[in-house]
Amino acid sequence: MTPALHSPPATITLRQPPRIGFGPGCALECTAELTARGARRILIVLSASARKAAAPVLDALHAQSFELILREGVPPEPTVGDLEKLQSSLAASSETFDAVLGIGGGSVLDVAKLLAALHGQPGSVRTYFGMHLLPPRRVPLICLPSTSGAGSEVSPNAILYDEDAKLKKAVISQWLVPDAAFVDPQLTVTLPPATTAATGIDALSHCLEAYANRAAHPTVDLYALEGIRLLSTSLKKAVRHGADLDARAACALGSLYGGLCLGPVNTAAVHALSYPLGSEFRLAHGLANALLLPHVVRFNLPAAPARYAAIARALGVSAPAGTADETVAALGVEKLFSLNAACGLPSRLSAVGVPSDAIPRMAVDALKITRLLKNNPREVTLADAETIYRAAF
Repeated sequence: MTPALHSPPATITLRQPPRIGFGPGCALECTAELTARGARRILIVLSASARKAAAPVLDALHAQSFELILREGVPPEPTVGDLEKLQSSLAASSETFDAVLGIGGGSVLDVAKLLAALHGQPGSVRTYFGMHLLPPRRVPLICLPSTSGAGSEVSPNAILYDEDAKLKKAVISQWLVPDAAFVDPQLTVTLPPATTAATGIDALSHCLEAYANRAAHPTVDLYALEGIRLLSTSLKKAVRHGADLDARAACALGSLYGGLCLGPVNTAAVHALSYPLGSEFRLAHGLANALLLPHVVRFNLPAAPARYAAIARALGVSAPAGTADETVAALGVEKLFSLNAACGLPSRLSAVGVPSDAIPRMAVDALKITRLLKNNPREVTLADAETIYRAAF
């Protein structure tokens, strides 16, 4: 029986792409999807690191006489300015498009989603920060992830760093959910080990935070626990043997499940506390999550021991029947530390250039992310946030 945070469960709305393709080679199916939607001029937002893996897709599009407008160079932690530069470049060249295809990691897909959603719409993206402020999207949107991490290909979220506010902010809307997503593990096999590790822990944190969440729901629990199981058993192998397609497929499926958790439930304190690390120190989002995840889980244990015990068992903890939930859950924290180490990730904020004098201001900024902190099983005060950062330092 699944341990409940709340009973009976609340109502829930699941918004997912009408078509989700999964498996080796499925990326090529995007050509038929674009044709079926009557698109001919395609804006392709592409991660430079994914260009080699995406070559068969680009070749197939060329072979079917699609007109391609290619944009590369989205940075790992994109800003409002980065998005506006792309919008200006498209306007200056008078290049029109009737569909958007994103191929890349979470940052690239988020930008592709925003370019599609804002096409033909007035105002800056800042107008739409928040929940459900976007008008209906006017062009088809298809996403192909090249990492197993963000889950952006199936989520209603897009994240940018707002330079004016000095904060990461989110646009959340049903119009950011792509019309189709093709999750092809072959697009991930050239991903370097460090990126594989960081994005994999990001996906794991999506699943874990969705399961131990004030808004947890039985429908999403299914995705969350299976995602934890898949990622915890396959990520180390994918990091060490990148060409292992079985490991890559398991990570891709776990990441997809994590993405499906984001819309109806979303994340919590791990993500809220990781945002200042990306905003101020430009730390990759997955790495920031990896550094904080075990410490936030340890902080949260008293608020939901049964939930965290279930997570620990999904992570591979084996304990005799009748073992106290608190004991099993604590072993789960150790599993998270050991998984980070096995994947070659740094274990301390100090090891990635974060100074100790940044902790008080990071804590202040983290507490501004109320849309995520409200989901956390345990209330996080300013003093708590500082304590978690210091534990990770």
